[in-house]
Amino acid sequence: MSEVTETIQRTVAKLLAGSPAGHRLHLIGGFRYRLLDGSPRVSQDIDYAWEGDLDQKQQEIIDLCNRRLLPDIRSRMGYQGSAQAGTGELADAPSLRVVNLAFWRDAPGSRIEIPVEITRVIRLDAPAVRTAGGTVYSTLSDADMIESKVIALLGRPVIEHRDLVDVFLLADHLAADSDTRVTEKLARLGLQSHAAQRIASLHDSRRYHARSIDAVVAAQIDEPAAANIRCSGGGEMILDAVLGTLEQKLALSRCPP
Repeated sequence: MSEVTETIQRTVAKLLAGSPAGHRLHLIGGFRYRLLDGSPRVSQDIDYAWEGDLDQKQQEIIDLCNRRLLPDIRSRMGYQGSAQAGTGELADAPSLRVVNLAFWRDAPGSRIEIPVEITRVIRLDAPAVRTAGGTVYSTLSDADMIESKVIALLGRPVIEHRDLVDVFLLADHLAADSDTRVTEKLARLGLQSHAAQRIASLHDSRRYHARSIDAVVAAQIDEPAAANIRCSGGGEMILDAVLGTLEQKLALSRCPP
């Protein structure tokens, strides 16, 4: 991912953190880990948790971006831009809305797309605040954050191998009682059987998942960290570590109940 993309992501997050539209909008996901925790994994999108009306918040973010973000990026960086509501099956899911941000110059290959996803997550702790560069960001507790990554890994219709990498990188954020917390969250979402089937798939298709993790490491991890991961076993090492976290620390089973 280019430095330009990350600069725009940081500008978006800072703008929302300091605007009424961002009040009680909690920064989550891979970019949260990148911005606030120094994660070596870059993230193309920006994720937020929101407990209110998703359509209303989506429109507030679009309006804010049109009013303040796009002129700022045009003035400082020379990129034209647009902010539009996402469309399609994923964008219309009951618990998700997307704002598609796009930026471009009058040059081939200059287009940058940054989805801003607004979703609902189950949290068991009070929201938290973190600071970066003097800006106060609303987010979730470390435990709720990593547990949401575990649930995304186990609950998505199709596995996203970046979730495996994030669980590997941030597993030390799990709480002492995260086993019971994750079990409760999976039960509330009705995902127990799906989660068990996903764990079984990770075992049964080890070579495929390890190769896919290697691809994420190559494309999305800063090179010094990626080199260390490759020297330590690469995708297979990450897969084994995550399976250990799921089955031992979180006491999850591969067998459907």
